[in-house]
Amino acid sequence: MFAIIPRIINSGNGGIMATLISVVVPFHNEEANVEPLAAEIREALAVLTDFDYECVFVNDASSDGTAERIDALAGSDPRVRGVHLRVNQGQSAALVAGMQRARGAYILTLDGDLQNDPADFPRILEMLEEYDCVFGYRSHRRDTWVRRWSSVAANRIRMALLWDGIRDAGCGTKGFRRACVAYVPPFNGAHRFMGALMRAAGFSVAQCPVNHRPRLHGTSNYGVNNRLWRSIYDLIGVRWLCRRYVRLNIKEEE
Repeated sequence: MFAIIPRIINSGNGGIMATLISVVVPFHNEEANVEPLAAEIREALAVLTDFDYECVFVNDASSDGTAERIDALAGSDPRVRGVHLRVNQGQSAALVAGMQRARGAYILTLDGDLQNDPADFPRILEMLEEYDCVFGYRSHRRDTWVRRWSSVAANRIRMALLWDGIRDAGCGTKGFRRACVAYVPPFNGAHRFMGALMRAAGFSVAQCPVNHRPRLHGTSNYGVNNRLWRSIYDLIGVRWLCRRYVRLNIKEEE
């Protein structure tokens, strides 16, 4: 529905112009994952000769060395930019902060725990040629039974109330055209309801299976109390917003 205006950059390769991709990753106490994830992103996108990329790494006021790792990487790699939140505000705040500061025509997202696989990016970019946003779903979860159970329960309740059709709202692997960013409101929990919000705004939505890997470093910031029960509470507000959403239809000047 919405036309994309590509962000074009000079790649420095004989004047060849490339479309810029922004990879946005929120981190909270994930110091061991910063460099490995940057290397995986570099490897995954190296084969896409029509694109260049930037990494927007958002530090959600980590108490470990995550901020220092991001800053060190940004100092050695011009493709990496660090964004630092002054206080811990949660995954949604970090994600929205990064998306708002992204410069690319396409915005791809991952979680900072290395469980999402950047190797899925080429497929998502291919789908973004046809759709405004693409949501990954983890066909084979590599989590504890508690996390799997709470995720399944939350997804079923969300779909029953919002009818958004999103199979796995908690999957961090997503892709958006730049026009979508303006329609992501910065509220706590927004990352779980992006599918419903995008549909309410009139964007076209697609889904694709993505790889999911076991966590190697750090500990999860989510459990039953702050995943399932809070998601149910947020559903009330999101359902109200979607039912009251107004799509502005402005007559352009001739």
